Amino acid sequence: MVLARLGGATGAAFGRLERLLEVEREQLPLWIPVGLLAGIAAWFWLPEPMGWTAFIAGCGAVLLGALALGRGTRTLAALAWFALFAGIGCALIWARAESVAAPRLERPGASVFTADVIRADRLAARDQVRLLLAPRDAPALPPQVRVSVPIDEAPEGLEPGVAVRLRAYLLPPPPMALPGAYDFARTAWFARIGATGRVLGQVEIVERPTEEGWSAWLNASRQRTSAHIQAQMPDSPGAIAAALATGDQGAISKEDAEAMRASGLAHLLSVSGLHITAVVGAVMLLALRLLALSPFLALRFNLVLVAAGIAGLVAIAYTLFTGAEVPTVRSCVAAILVLIGIAMGREAITLRLVATGAVIVLLFWPEAAAGPSFQLSFAAITAIVALHEHPRVRALLTRREESWLKRFGRGLLGLLLTGLAVELAISPIALFHFHQAGVYGAVANILAIPLTTFIIMPLEAMALLFDLAGLGAPFWWLTEQALWLLVGLAHGVAAAPGAVALVPAVPAGVFLLVIGGLLWIGLWRQRWRWWGGVPLAFGIVAIVTATPPDLLVTSDGKHLAVRTPEGQLALLRPRAGEYVRDVLAELSGVEPDFLELDTVREAACSDALCVYELAGSRRYRILATRSRDFVQWDQMIAACAAADIVVSDRALPDACRPRWLKADRNMLRETGGLAFSLRANPKVISVRDQIGRHPWAY
Repeated sequence: MVLARLGGATGAAFGRLERLLEVEREQLPLWIPVGLLAGIAAWFWLPEPMGWTAFIAGCGAVLLGALALGRGTRTLAALAWFALFAGIGCALIWARAESVAAPRLERPGASVFTADVIRADRLAARDQVRLLLAPRDAPALPPQVRVSVPIDEAPEGLEPGVAVRLRAYLLPPPPMALPGAYDFARTAWFARIGATGRVLGQVEIVERPTEEGWSAWLNASRQRTSAHIQAQMPDSPGAIAAALATGDQGAISKEDAEAMRASGLAHLLSVSGLHITAVVGAVMLLALRLLALSPFLALRFNLVLVAAGIAGLVAIAYTLFTGAEVPTVRSCVAAILVLIGIAMGREAITLRLVATGAVIVLLFWPEAAAGPSFQLSFAAITAIVALHEHPRVRALLTRREESWLKRFGRGLLGLLLTGLAVELAISPIALFHFHQAGVYGAVANILAIPLTTFIIMPLEAMALLFDLAGLGAPFWWLTEQALWLLVGLAHGVAAAPGAVALVPAVPAGVFLLVIGGLLWIGLWRQRWRWWGGVPLAFGIVAIVTATPPDLLVTSDGKHLAVRTPEGQLALLRPRAGEYVRDVLAELSGVEPDFLELDTVREAACSDALCVYELAGSRRYRILATRSRDFVQWDQMIAACAAADIVVSDRALPDACRPRWLKADRNMLRETGGLAFSLRANPKVISVRDQIGRHPWAY
């Protein structure tokens, strides 16, 4: 017995922990998906195979040690189970990453080839069609490539199943441009996309399928439905209505998308938990009412079970119709689990149900754990269920005999508490992935979620249904007015003072600290749950007080941004594209409103070179090339010797020797983009440091 071998304060602490876990025994299974998540996160965080192997071996050692010492103790048994699932999570994502390995394009270039269209997405807001292709006659190309075609150059009938002939400029999937930026190469790796690019010239359809498969039929139906909705309601309402019904977000303008994100309403645009819940709830209620009209059925069958079965089938059909993306599949699985619980007479939504859904997703798609979609949706539903399972909250919000005014106030309070809980849960995730979060999201969602769930989606469904008889016009008009309310709410909240909180790139360790604190608070029931407030507070303070990088250098060496003493960003090349500007601004936690470096008083620039004096822990002299203009050898060597950091998009001679770092083309090809912090403790972080030796690293 472990307690018998422990004495003094250690034994007393262990005994207290045993008693706490005995009281919390019903909550222990909830930590199974957390263990899987910990292992998956460790694989993404640790840079190389040696670290992954050591983590799995460490979990195995903890498991064996806990089993050897922990007979009859709940504490060591819980530790053993957690170590087991953490090791499984790390091994699972490692195996998954190896299993999806596919060839990638080695160098950019133009290619002419014939390919089968796997997927065709019309992105009306970007005036392009995005194609996922499987090349037929180009063995040098990867098995799957993704290209974009201008909408006005896309031929009629460009849909999955057809074969096309085209010429495209292709390049390898680009890695993250700067430390902390979006890593498309990782996404492409798990999607088995080996190249991306754009079409040059016309796309010719050379073959159409003789028989249309169900996948092609679903995609064509989805496109026809989206086009029909947008034809009934132009502009913003039509684009958002198409997203709600079919998952097609391609027509949503950048302004509307930014407003929805800044107001905390972006989750309404992707078909996930809210949409599946609305569809399942409406179908089950309607089926139950219609079936109950028949005395024969009502007296001989369990109508709740039958209605749950019908709703489950509709949920699966809706998931397939909207493209069966991972977030939608995840929500469909959760909805089916809820329906099973209802059919069995169990409580419909519990944390155990959420945990079961998370385990299913992580077992089949472990890479989803690293993406914002999985994190946001499960954080939101966990926060909602944990809040409403709390005895005090449940007692406060339980319906009772009282005046309608009090009932209305109680319901409004429930919505407000739910919104606050969701915002607290998802804000760290939004800050980590998008470097911004909507401050007024809780208030906006109180209005937007009921508006979308109980007004917009039912009206849109009625409009589509009555269109079969040509009578949908009144419903389309009502839907459009409701959607204008939603759009106006999003833009109004986004334009409010202080509506968006901007932060620099959040380190992964700080993010994990915050998530760990939130999970500790949400999954336990006793007062020790508030111990999670310690890492949560430390993480929040670290996020709020984080200082942005003083110098950012993109992986090609062409673009450089320095932070001025006033906190603004100054660009080396004013003609930098919108994507580069957005990435630099996001990672610095500022709006993309840049100065030109040659207008800053600390800088001196010519057509070929710029020198900037940056005041950090000491004064740093930064030298950067800004064009292909020739620089005299002796002048360049002297300028290098006088600089602390040299940045260039060209290969500089060996004789160029700055006092600290030479980030020229040769070095940046190895390191990727760089982020310098030079104020207190000077350091530089590279893209290579963050990617390590993961399979998608170049």
